[in-house]
Amino acid sequence: MKNILKLFLAVAFIFFATVPAMAYPDVDEDYWAAAQINDLTAKGVIIGYPDGTFQPDNNVTRAEFAAMVIRALGQEHTKVIQPVEFTDITEEHWAYSDIQKALYFDLISRDSEGDLFRPDDPVSRGETVTVAVNALTTETISKAKAQEVLSKKYDDALTIPEWFIIPAGKAEILNMIIYAPSAQKTLDANRPATRAEVAAILFNMMEQAKLNPNAKLAAAMKKKTGDGFEVDGATVQGSIGILPAGSILPIKMGSYISSQTTDGGVVYSAYVPQNYVTKGDHYILIRQGANLKGQILDARPGKYFVRNGVLVLKNSLITTENDQIAKFSGLAEVYKDRNWWMKFVRWAFKGEKLEVPANGDVYMRLLEPVKVDLTNGWIFE
Repeated sequence: MKNILKLFLAVAFIFFATVPAMAYPDVDEDYWAAAQINDLTAKGVIIGYPDGTFQPDNNVTRAEFAAMVIRALGQEHTKVIQPVEFTDITEEHWAYSDIQKALYFDLISRDSEGDLFRPDDPVSRGETVTVAVNALTTETISKAKAQEVLSKKYDDALTIPEWFIIPAGKAEILNMIIYAPSAQKTLDANRPATRAEVAAILFNMMEQAKLNPNAKLAAAMKKKTGDGFEVDGATVQGSIGILPAGSILPIKMGSYISSQTTDGGVVYSAYVPQNYVTKGDHYILIRQGANLKGQILDARPGKYFVRNGVLVLKNSLITTENDQIAKFSGLAEVYKDRNWWMKFVRWAFKGEKLEVPANGDVYMRLLEPVKVDLTNGWIFE
């Protein structure tokens, strides 16, 4: 009986473990956009409300949509050097950075109203489709061709706004136009898009952008390469590079340390002297100049006939080119290279004194693996 019960529980566990859980209580498994909503939620592109619901029929603001688009394209860590000024948003606005990135990647542009972005206005269906098309490299089509393609399927094809005709035609050719099952014959360009429609169009955009991103996105999504220190055992999975635990990495100290004068527990700073790169393809894992910080884990002065000096460093953090502060756990033990005779002398008589000058070299062993986005240098934690 006990064995039967165990078997039943095992089967039940496997069943429930393999059945995908729905992300939201108000999005049923058979909801027309459930797959896209759950996929984008798992990837952190969209989120629900504090009460755990998704509210698929609610609208999305223009600011919210800009943030979603940038996350869908994986460009949330891109830096924009020359921002575009608007009179109705400042740097303090929660979506300011994402809006600037959407402008930089040519996903959106200033509208006819000039210096207004209208961040709190609902984003329209026409705007969502246009942004999705702008993310891609597409073939040029004429306005007449676009209207011909659209008029075969949509009742309102001849009355949509002028600015939407060509983007809508391209989207239709690429099978990217999304609509709820109840509204299949209209484009409804000016109607506010629902959260479900936004999720669906973003999902389609992500899939198309993997194949044909626009020029700026293609450059940003490309894995960066360069010369540097080749990390043994570093691997690449898609656009992710992994520095394995146990990797031996060169670092340079920011200031002088010594077994004779430095106390244990003292905080030190160091930096990456050259790019850490993968072997072969030379994908950049960590860029030269990244700052490191940790503590002197153990420091004991060398004394004759007692012991050789001890100097051990425990690294904790790294600050990358993106100004990201991330965990970077490593251990470095300072020692001197000696020939066999001097090794014997130091072993027999002790008293070895250890020191590293400012900008001196130390080799650190990673204690935990580090995963890095090879397109932008962002470290995953």
